[in-house]
Amino acid sequence: MIKQLKLKNYILIDELCANFDEKLNIITGETGAGKSILLNAIDLVFSSRVSKDVIKTGCDKAIIEITLENSKHDLSNLFEENGIDDFGQEIIISKEITQNSVRSRINGTLVNQELLKNLRTLFVDIHSQHQTYTFLQPQYHINLLDSYAKDFYGQKLDEYKEKFKLFETLNKQLEEAKNNANVTEAQIDFLKFQINEIEEANIQSETEDEELAKELEVLENAEKLKELTGASYWAINGDDGSILEALAKIKTDLSKAADYDEKLEGISSQFTDITEGLREISSDLRNYSQNLDNDTQRLNEIQERLFALDKLKCKYGGTLAQVLNQFSLLSDELASIEFSTKNIEELEQKIQLAKNELNKIASEISENRKNYAQVLSVLIQDKLGVLELPKARFEIQITPKELSSNGIDNVEFMISTNVSEDLKPLARVASGGEISRVMLAIKSIFAQNDEIDTVIFDEIDTGISGHASQSVADEMVNLSKSHQIIVITHQAIIASKANKHFYVRKSQADETKVDVYVLTGENRVKALAELAGGEINEQSVEFAKSLLG
Repeated sequence: MIKQLKLKNYILIDELCANFDEKLNIITGETGAGKSILLNAIDLVFSSRVSKDVIKTGCDKAIIEITLENSKHDLSNLFEENGIDDFGQEIIISKEITQNSVRSRINGTLVNQELLKNLRTLFVDIHSQHQTYTFLQPQYHINLLDSYAKDFYGQKLDEYKEKFKLFETLNKQLEEAKNNANVTEAQIDFLKFQINEIEEANIQSETEDEELAKELEVLENAEKLKELTGASYWAINGDDGSILEALAKIKTDLSKAADYDEKLEGISSQFTDITEGLREISSDLRNYSQNLDNDTQRLNEIQERLFALDKLKCKYGGTLAQVLNQFSLLSDELASIEFSTKNIEELEQKIQLAKNELNKIASEISENRKNYAQVLSVLIQDKLGVLELPKARFEIQITPKELSSNGIDNVEFMISTNVSEDLKPLARVASGGEISRVMLAIKSIFAQNDEIDTVIFDEIDTGISGHASQSVADEMVNLSKSHQIIVITHQAIIASKANKHFYVRKSQADETKVDVYVLTGENRVKALAELAGGEINEQSVEFAKSLLG
């Protein structure tokens, strides 16, 4: 429900903070005083189209802020997905309108219009002479009917919806299978050629080309390597003047020196290790040089292999890893095509069986809908009579359609408010006052079934008086037991039922301003007296007091 509405620099309002009651809220005021400003602001905070004209003259921006209390809906996942802080049961929606931009926020986080639209359907239903939401939209009517009768065929409907999801999945699989099956023979042959080409290459690993390139570099430089390693060997271990020969003399000298000073024993030992290590290196160099062959045949083999691998990389990817990945993808594609061709007939059989089952369940649901549509039509039509639409005819019309996610029925609310007129779609009811009363009638019936928190009626009392006003007032009180109600009215009888009474006044001194007051005590009596008699006198005051009991 709406806990609070704050406005700043909005149209004719400098600043306003209105706290609403959880039940029946009434807004009254003189004609032209600006009563609809509050309702328009509530509407605007959820709307995508916002005019900069709402900014109060002389100001840079206008701000609308609504605080909602949420006790019915689990929005934790929605908020988490959109990075919105969760304040528990409290939701703060704000809209800042400047000359160049409009910014909407939920709990301080910038949000898009789609998210606000989703919240609106959960929390607010507005009925005014120029705006209709929710109940007027035909696509919502089937949900209303199903919601009302959920205890009777809701389980069957849930079963149907689950089976319909599987039905859609099968159809999607069939479409994919047919698309694959439509591949030409030439395309399949080319696919097989690509697979065979990669397969026959017998790639050993993702790094085979790198390893072969290293081996090729050795073979191409075999003579130079033999020369360099041979020369290094002879320098270390040649016949005359070699490094080892020089080291042998040093070793002898250190050994003798250690005989004189034992501190040199460690150095002598280290030197001996170094000499032996160098001797091993010279041996390794000799073996390497002697075993290094100029293998022309192996060199040619590597060059041919690298050429073949480079050809594959040019066609299927820049690396062998990409070539192998492409091989996997091509193999899967071929397997899918071959499977699809065999699978089409099987899928078509499954789809037909699923369709037959869905039609059977949908037919049962349709019969139930028709039965409860008749019951609801009578209930709503009776309620319309109470609300001074005695000649109104109301009918829930059900017509067939193709299988869909909710069955085989189109459901639409039809109404005629005059004897001479045929039934028409509810959305085409001409009179704003009639729409409001029709909505009130429908709301009263569906009060225990819908999830919307706040219902707003703009001038629901248009064209009614006397006993009808009392009936409307009683219906408002009844509806406010399950919903928060906000109403603009000109009827004292209706206004007297308010749990909270707001009075809107326009003043024109140096500038035109609109102020909103909460009426209590004598001020409320005077306001009701003025509504009832057009002026405040002894008779109208007594009548007002009688309304308040």
